Formats: sequence, C-alpha cells, structure tokens
Amino acid sequence: MPISTMKKTADERNDLWRDIFTALGLSTGAAVALGLSRFAYGLLLPPMQADLQWTYVEAGALNTANGAGYIFGALVAAWLARRWGTARAFLAGFSVSVLVLLLTAMTASLSALILLRTVGGVSTAITFILGAGLVSAICPLENPRRRGALVGVYVAGVSIGVILAGVALPIILQGGVQRWPEGWIVLGLLGAAGLPAAWLAARRVRQSAGGTMALLNARECRRIAPTLIGYGVFGAGYVGYMTFIMALLQEQGGSSEQIIWFWFTLGLLSAVTNLLWGRVLGAFSDGRGPALVFATAMLGTLPVLLYPGPVAMFLSAILFGGSFMAGPTSITIVAQRQLSPASWTAAISLLTVGFAFGQTIGPILAGAISDVTGSVEAGFWVSPLLLAIAACVNLLQRPPVPAESPALAGKSS
Repeated sequence: MPISTMKKTADERNDLWRDIFTALGLSTGAAVALGLSRFAYGLLLPPMQADLQWTYVEAGALNTANGAGYIFGALVAAWLARRWGTARAFLAGFSVSVLVLLLTAMTASLSALILLRTVGGVSTAITFILGAGLVSAICPLENPRRRGALVGVYVAGVSIGVILAGVALPIILQGGVQRWPEGWIVLGLLGAAGLPAAWLAARRVRQSAGGTMALLNARECRRIAPTLIGYGVFGAGYVGYMTFIMALLQEQGGSSEQIIWFWFTLGLLSAVTNLLWGRVLGAFSDGRGPALVFATAMLGTLPVLLYPGPVAMFLSAILFGGSFMAGPTSITIVAQRQLSPASWTAAISLLTVGFAFGQTIGPILAGAISDVTGSVEAGFWVSPLLLAIAACVNLLQRPPVPAESPALAGKSS
C-alpha cells in the first residue's frame, strides 16, 4: 500500500475519532436536557406525589408546564443561535438547565415548581436543539451513515442521563419519600459535572459560513410536514409512558428492586441501541425510519398493560428502552436528508415545537383519565394509541427530490 494511501487512511481514522469525541462532549447537553431534567422526573414523581399529596393531574401538570416551556425554547432556539452564535447559546441553555435542577430542590410550592419546570423547559429545549445543530455541523458534507452515527452518539447522552438517575435516585429515596429534594440536588450536580466537556466540544465545532436560518420557508415546511405531525403525536405518546410508568409498576405490585432494575435496563438499552439505530436510520431518506422507531416503541408499551408482572416489565424496558430515544435521531436524520445544512437548526427547532406540543398534551390527558377512573392503567393506554398513530403518519413522509436534497445530490454527483 502506498505511503500516501496509508497516511490518508490514518488521517480519516483520526478525523472519525475526533468527531466521535466531539459528539460525546456535546452529548452531555442531551443528558441534562432530557435524561436528568425530564425523564428523571418519572423516578421522582411517586415520592413527590406521596409527600406533597398531589393528584395525578397535578403530577402531570409539572410535565405539561415543562412541555410548554419546551415549546417556547424551541421557537427561539434558532433565533438565539443566529444572534449569539450556536455554541454560546447552547452553553447558556446548558447552564440555566443545571441551575433549575438545583433550585427545584428548594421549594415544595406547586406554583413555584410549575414555574421552575417551565423555565427548565425553555432552557432544555435550547440546549438539546442547538446541541443537535452542533453535532450536525461536525461533518455536514460527509456520508449520511456517518452523520447518522454521530447524531446517535449525541442522543445516547440522554440514555446516560437516564442510567445515572436510575442509579443515584433510588439510593437517596431509600431514606423516605421526603428526601426527594436531595434527588434534585444530585441531578443538578451530575449536570454541572458535564459542563466542561460540553464547553470544550462546542468550541471545536465550525459552523457553516452562511450561519443558520431563523425560520424555514413555506416550501421547506411542507416538505417535512408528515414528520412534524408524526413527531408531535410521538411526543404525546412517549412522554405519557415516561411520566407514569413508575406509578403504574408500583400500582401493579412491582417491588423497589424490580423497578430499579427496570429503569436501569431501560436506560442501558436506550444508550446501546441508539448507537445502532443511528447507522440503520441513516439508510432511510423518507419516513420509514421514524415510523419503524415509533412502532417499536408502541409495542414496548403493551406488555405492562396486557400481562402485568416481572416478565412483562422487563420486556417493556427492552422494547421501549431500545427504541424511544431513537425518535430524535430519526427526525434529525430526516431533516438532514430533506433540507440544506443552513436550514438544519431551524428544522430541528420546528420539529421540536411539534414534539413539545405533544409533550404538553400527553401527561395531562393520561393524568385526567387516571383521576377519573381511579387507575393509572386506564390513562396509560393513551401511550400505545398515540404511538401507533405517529408511526402511521410518518409513513406519509416522501423521499426528497435528488436535485433539492444536499445528501442525495452529493451522492449522485
């Protein structure tokens, strides 16, 4: 093999590892934005509800408030990126998200907690969206499979956050339900520990010279409309599961040890399989990728409803945990395949707005049904129904026209 060829191969390998480590550093933002700030609430909900004597509607209201804040954050993320720079806005959102986690431990007032969850929704949306934009900019002209794998690495940070929360919070809560404030403090400290890695990674990413578009035009919106609608319905379905799964397992008689292992399994599977999903989804240019993810997540919600017990619990953790975090990966890849690099951040922002609208509806709807019926299981049926609808809607997403898609145009040239 010629020396020049060997040198080129070594350089490409070094570039790949540099890109992976950059995506890993940025993934700490994803861990804070969703793993620690949103999903860990599912672990803290039962003790907070017991200690503060909340109804299911009140418990769901906190996630609805978080979803409402997420909508606003998604709406302003692209504008902030254009005004401040993507890296600076990403790190600001990261820092505020950590601060909100710490402040949540300081009050038992429902109104104050709703306010904090709303602010946290704004900051975590900015963090997650702009982090995804930075990952997309690592190698915007590279092949789709590699780009999909890097997005998978980024989103896997959410799963790492889930695992860390699943390990730390049960240990704290062994001291009683009144120790939930300490859980929020630990989540905040875990988030703060990831900030240096995010800062170093964000500095290494070069943004395109044209910057980012603050808004998509009407033609671009129509191009990704099925993905936008389907992702919104997915948001409503998956967040209902993540909000009330712990309460459901407790109602079905699951032991503390079983529930801890359930959460750990769910987090571990989501981290490992999301890396695999990234490469699989990179092969799709239409809506089949998201539809496959959403359908798998729907199947994962059914075991605990149809056959309650330990086997069903862990089958649900495997199926749902092995698919739900591939949702953001799948729609990010659709946006990359359908639109030009300058539109990616704006597209991810718009898709996240739809997702956040769904997240505001899911918990409050499931909570209301559970309160009326007196059963968590009744409200939990909302999740598989919505996830099935989301999968069907995404099948309507058509492949991009080669002349209009940078990914396909580059592939055909």
